[in-house]
Amino acid sequence: MKGPLFYSKILLFGEYGIIKDSKGLSIPYNFYNGALKTSSELDETAEKSNQSLKRFVAFLEELQLREDTPVRFDIAKLKKDIENGMYFDSSIPQGYGVGSSGALVAAIYDQYAYDKITVLENLTREKLLVLKQIFSEMESFFHGKSSGLDPLNSYLSLPILINSKDNIEPTGIPSQTTHGKGAVFLIDSGITGETAPMVQIFMENMKQEGFRKMIKDQFVKHTDACVEDFLKGDVKSLFGNIKQLSHVVLDHFKPMIPAQFHKLWAKGIETNDYYLKLCGSGGGGYILGFTEDIEKAKNALKDYKLEVVYNF
Repeated sequence: MKGPLFYSKILLFGEYGIIKDSKGLSIPYNFYNGALKTSSELDETAEKSNQSLKRFVAFLEELQLREDTPVRFDIAKLKKDIENGMYFDSSIPQGYGVGSSGALVAAIYDQYAYDKITVLENLTREKLLVLKQIFSEMESFFHGKSSGLDPLNSYLSLPILINSKDNIEPTGIPSQTTHGKGAVFLIDSGITGETAPMVQIFMENMKQEGFRKMIKDQFVKHTDACVEDFLKGDVKSLFGNIKQLSHVVLDHFKPMIPAQFHKLWAKGIETNDYYLKLCGSGGGGYILGFTEDIEKAKNALKDYKLEVVYNF
């Protein structure tokens, strides 16, 4: 047995901000994917995944006992399949900010939810919000708190525009120019990041009035502008806003940036060869980069492997 493929995602803009109602833009990233598979002989990785699914199914069983839960699962079939050696076969790196748990949640919902909302039907805003809520509750097993956006992106395989917490819609993004010099890229920090502790730091900081003001007046402002510029295809304005955003993150989100990248981050802002930003919650995993000239960026970052995800 092999289930359908679910892709990883990249939150281009909106990390942390969407907790505070900034805009956000999330795109599927087809380079990585995962699918549910069954085998009678499991290797070590598959065995670990199988054990994790056992814990997840116990969590889902409890979840659907709550009266207000908007979803029911075929728990008996799920348990039986897990007993028969089902696991999640995934190339999506964990702790890298590209949605490894999101793809798993999407796959389980797709295969085992009763009355599931499918991608083929007319997706109204109401249905999207119901899906987002279901996914948020399911994914909280992995992160403690989840917006539900990663699984939503993975499930729909469409770019998603987040206008605010209760206003999300599938969107089109400008088509890529194959010969464009500008690019969005990923840098591998070489370390795994944990989402929960990073979100914890952010929530602690939000208790300070100065930090809250900075989020509202600077972080959310530049994030919203980046989303609008990107969707309009206004590259000149976009890079002005990304530079500001990169600066704000370097000044106020230091714990989320792996220490060995602090200098590199500042150098990008100084030289304008590239600008770095967090990919997901930070603390490790991937770092997202934007450049108007990919050759210049590759040169400046020659000690690192860059993975281009979008060309301008």
